[in-house]
Amino acid sequence: MAIIALKAWYLEQYAPIREVVKRPHDLRLSRNSLLKSGLRADFLEDSSEVKGSRWFERYLEGEMVEFYIEGSGGYGIANIDLISHEIYFNKREISAWLEPVIFLSGQNQYPASTESLQGVIEASLEQFNQKSRIPLSLAFLPRLEDAPLRLSDSQFRQIKKSLLFIADTTPIHQMGGQLLLGPSVCVELGYAVQTKQAGQILLVSQQRPQLSGQIPFALPQHQQLSFADVSELQTVFPPLLAALLQRFNLLL
Repeated sequence: MAIIALKAWYLEQYAPIREVVKRPHDLRLSRNSLLKSGLRADFLEDSSEVKGSRWFERYLEGEMVEFYIEGSGGYGIANIDLISHEIYFNKREISAWLEPVIFLSGQNQYPASTESLQGVIEASLEQFNQKSRIPLSLAFLPRLEDAPLRLSDSQFRQIKKSLLFIADTTPIHQMGGQLLLGPSVCVELGYAVQTKQAGQILLVSQQRPQLSGQIPFALPQHQQLSFADVSELQTVFPPLLAALLQRFNLLL
């Protein structure tokens, strides 16, 4: 019976999956069993070749080593036996499924804040991309006054697939001690909270002294940014953006 070899690519740093599969694969696997949360396989390379690889060195150092396996998805190595050539993987959510896009959720009830935020993000990305391995782009959907308050399939996908989700949480009204945000922002932010990992969401709000209270989303302080005017936003936003993107190891 012929062995059907599966190709596997080591994911050392972020790259979208379409770029990952363009480079030579790092492992060939013969799958033994596939479970809901894992995979057991034999690797077909010589043990000496595996022992000399960068990913095996990281595995011995106790780091999480991730692979994309064709037809199966993202996995992390749980255990490997060089003598029997057997390797065990655990199913993982990998960043390679994400697109090199920052999604901006804006509002049109207080347009000045979103306009400022969009301009500063675009300027920051222009600077960042000069040193980035992979150029990033901004996804921003203009708001239509009569648009339905629900997400389209395209919006669902864009939010879920974005590297970062940035919401303009500038309050548009106050009710008691509660600040009200743009309704579209609330819908998109609610979905982002359910689908994005920690550190992939940033709430940005322009200070409006006449409105005070709490917003309806409780995120850690490091995922929130408040600014008084465009000048302050231009100063504080670029280093914060670089810090949020650091996990993807994009800088050359």
